[in-house]
Amino acid sequence: NVLKGASFVPGTSTAVDDQGHGTHVAGTIAQTTNNGKGVAGVAPDATILPVKVLSKWGFGSSSWIAAGIDYAVDEGADVINLSLGGGYSKVIHNSIKKARAKGVIVVAAAGNSGKRGVGYPGALEETIGVAATGPDGVVAPYSSYGKGVDIAAPGGNKQITGGGILQDTIDGKGGHHYAEFQGTSIA
Repeated sequence: NVLKGASFVPGTSTAVDDQGHGTHVAGTIAQTTNNGKGVAGVAPDATILPVKVLSKWGFGSSSWIAAGIDYAVDEGADVINLSLGGGYSKVIHNSIKKARAKGVIVVAAAGNSGKRGVGYPGALEETIGVAATGPDGVVAPYSSYGKGVDIAAPGGNKQITGGGILQDTIDGKGGHHYAEFQGTSIA
């Protein structure tokens, strides 16, 4: 169940995934299940509102991200997933505070530094900061950890054969394929 969505990246008119990260995360959340093919999402009845706030190279500005958060809230999102990270941004924090004030749950990746210290926005009190575990059930070696982590979930560990999280993913050229990713975004 995918809505049209919107892009807040200048020069990009649609929310179509041009890198693969967004569709991998969205599929992990809401991929169709019980259809005899592929893999399953954890919430297959969820509706996805794609909001592009990062370029095809994975970079963006705080204003793009904040505008995307505000848009998702205005469109009636119940949950916002922020599988992105960086330094503290007051403009992003203010948008997250507004989302929370309207009852929207905000989930954010902890980061992939492999060190103590959760990246933003995952470290914010208003978000549910998510660390990653590997197939062995322990914190993955790349996962950031410490204050700000509220939960850990399977994020894969590709150092172990077959240890990535498999998902149907847009390949950036208009096609799709099954790919194994790892990371706190995936968790």
